[in-house]
Amino acid sequence: MGIRTGAQYINGLKSRQPEIWLSGRKVTNVCDEIVFRQPIREIAKLYDMQHDPEYQDKITHICDETGERVNNAFLIPKTHEDLQARRALFEAYAKATFGLMGRTPDFLNVVLTSLFSNASFLEKYNPQWAENVRAYYRYIRDNDLFLTHAIINPQNDRSKSSHEQQDLFTHLGAVKETPQGLIVRGAKMIATLAPITDEVIIYSFPGFKPGDERYALAFAIPIDTPGLRILCREPMQDGTRSLFDHPLASRFEEMDAVLVFHDVLVPWDRVFLYNNVEAANLLYPKTGIAQQPAHQTGVRGLIKLQFATEVAVRLADSIGVDVYLNVQNDLGELIQSVESIRALLRIAELECDVLPSGEIMPGWVPLETIRGLLPKMYPRAVEVLQIIGAGGLLMSPTGADFANPELAEDMEKYFAGRLGVSGKERVRMFKLAWDLCGEAFGQRLLQYERYYTGDPIRKRAIFFNNYKRVRSFDMVDDALSVPDLGDDKMGAFDIKEPVVKS
Repeated sequence: MGIRTGAQYINGLKSRQPEIWLSGRKVTNVCDEIVFRQPIREIAKLYDMQHDPEYQDKITHICDETGERVNNAFLIPKTHEDLQARRALFEAYAKATFGLMGRTPDFLNVVLTSLFSNASFLEKYNPQWAENVRAYYRYIRDNDLFLTHAIINPQNDRSKSSHEQQDLFTHLGAVKETPQGLIVRGAKMIATLAPITDEVIIYSFPGFKPGDERYALAFAIPIDTPGLRILCREPMQDGTRSLFDHPLASRFEEMDAVLVFHDVLVPWDRVFLYNNVEAANLLYPKTGIAQQPAHQTGVRGLIKLQFATEVAVRLADSIGVDVYLNVQNDLGELIQSVESIRALLRIAELECDVLPSGEIMPGWVPLETIRGLLPKMYPRAVEVLQIIGAGGLLMSPTGADFANPELAEDMEKYFAGRLGVSGKERVRMFKLAWDLCGEAFGQRLLQYERYYTGDPIRKRAIFFNNYKRVRSFDMVDDALSVPDLGDDKMGAFDIKEPVVKS
């Protein structure tokens, strides 16, 4: 089939009925559920972009294997130009959502592509696992499906391994083998956008210990597989909020969920890894499923940071505070943050790593640097919004107030900004900022940016250890190799005249 349209994506959602629970009730039709309606539309727009002449050649390509047009997320990069083609996709999707939707279809499709291109890693453990990955990649690519993933264990007792929890199947694990496949039981999180996706892929961060064999799993199944229960977090909007009052929260909420597996059957051809602690711990470093997607998350993070920065600049302008030195300092800091991330992304593409297969990966040092900086830079952007907006963020009327003729004069007089900025224009600007820096929607975005790639402290420690392992610190040795200045034998002042050739 190749690339889907937005209508085909929505029809796919309508054709199945996953078990979704929202605020204590079972959702009977995800497309009719008011909480999911707008996010579905936003994802559908991304699918439609693939058919838009303005974007098609930038974000899709003709697959050599099938002759069909497919998304650039499925492109296995072999050249610097291939990395640029993938960046064009990441930028297009991120700009369409202002970087506020972290789990658009391109993210996990890049993960899957990386698994596919490095499936040979799995062959030494079980050749069938590698074949299963390759077949699944082709299935998702050729049908242009939308994946969610769940790779974190529930926060029960973090001081103990999975097999040491009070219940053997608190964390997702294999119950038994059957001729048809594995029976799995337990829970995984955080499955972002799970209710409106087509499939779910399961794997885990490294950290398995002896005794955790049953939890060492990687597989993929349809989101409506019997026994799979989707438990949604509390929604942040109820569908009644207007675009005027909540221009971002009303459109871009990404529902997060815990996935509970009640003796779910995973067919053998969908099993990618099972009962092998070593393979599970090496899956991340050996397949590039952290490094390749970091390109996508870096681009998305850049667009999100740039958007927050532009909002801060416009917010300051709307009330004329951008003439003050302290505000200019803060805005200059944000702009420098944006340009730093932009530069790091270009360096990552130029200083790429070439694998034995011929695949290239963006450089891990600049990508990991981005992962270390963004969790600090984005919260700072939010803080600057709060500082600039100050009390005005807490005192904004609603769109209904502006629509009431009896209030029109007061609305325009008392809520106007600097000369040339009307009351409505200023309030809309403040509401945009509030969605980012004060609303529950904005706080979720903040928490997401801090932790979407894992514990930032742990990540930086891993980065240091890996950097130290592969990079030399020989400038220190060069500095210490200077002879003792008090040593008469060194001839420090025995300066010879240069020989000049005639």
